[in-house]
Amino acid sequence: MALQVYFVLNGNAREAIDFYSGVFSSEAKVMTFGEAPQQPDYQLPEEAKDRVMHGHLEIEGNKVMFSDTFPGQPYTVGSNITLAIVTEDREKLQTYYDQLKEGGQVVMELQETFWSKAYGQVTDKFGVEWQLNLGDGGM
Repeated sequence: MALQVYFVLNGNAREAIDFYSGVFSSEAKVMTFGEAPQQPDYQLPEEAKDRVMHGHLEIEGNKVMFSDTFPGQPYTVGSNITLAIVTEDREKLQTYYDQLKEGGQVVMELQETFWSKAYGQVTDKFGVEWQLNLGDGGM
């Protein structure tokens, strides 16, 4: 299991990834919203296509992840860093999710996505934002 830092930026995630990649001499992997599988009944806005859906690089043996907000989503400096729990243990992930959402707010129900059999987002009762992911998503 890993606890990872996740930066959420407002349209400049690629710039941040390039910067940190250079600072730490680390190769980055990036997927834009436009490169992700598209829903047949949804037209992705043009301004979203080049924004980073998910990127990551290694810093001193630790995975640091990045994404951009989706156009129109609120962006607040201070809550743009989340903690990501990544584990291969589905039962443990469900337990963490259930406990973190108590007194907090579910941002995204724990569910299957194209990158994970189980992924969810919760803001806990202390205002800390968590992403919970089963496996590393193959990125």
